[in-house]
Amino acid sequence: MSYLLLFASAFLAATILPFYSEVVLFAMIRAGEPAGLLLAVAAVGNTLGSVVNWVLGRYLLHFQHKKWFYFKPEQIEKMQAWFQRYGVWSLLLAWMPVGGDPLTLVAGIMRVNLWLFIVLVGIGKTLRYVAVIYFSEMSVAWF
Repeated sequence: MSYLLLFASAFLAATILPFYSEVVLFAMIRAGEPAGLLLAVAAVGNTLGSVVNWVLGRYLLHFQHKKWFYFKPEQIEKMQAWFQRYGVWSLLLAWMPVGGDPLTLVAGIMRVNLWLFIVLVGIGKTLRYVAVIYFSEMSVAWF
């Protein structure tokens, strides 16, 4: 059950919803759960959550002429220009707390190949969780 909670928290943390999976991950490390399994569950959940953003971005522009549409055309143009400037490799930074989730949305708008998206986002997010686990285990050893 706790692994499902970790997966769900990692998944939700990658969407545009404000959620933090690191708290759940840290608690599970403190409980002595195996780091490798925690890494796999968190990384897969977080990467799949980013795929939701990619899908939303992929079909978002179909609704740009609706009154309820959230983004202004200037905002979309600015996001697209930024993404074109820095390119697909910027997806390695999708793990960042600020800007990472919108980046995955823009990747969908820009129609980045889904498999390339999954690989790049997955690498970045996995490395972030490696760092979180490493520092969490260090803190457990200190206390």
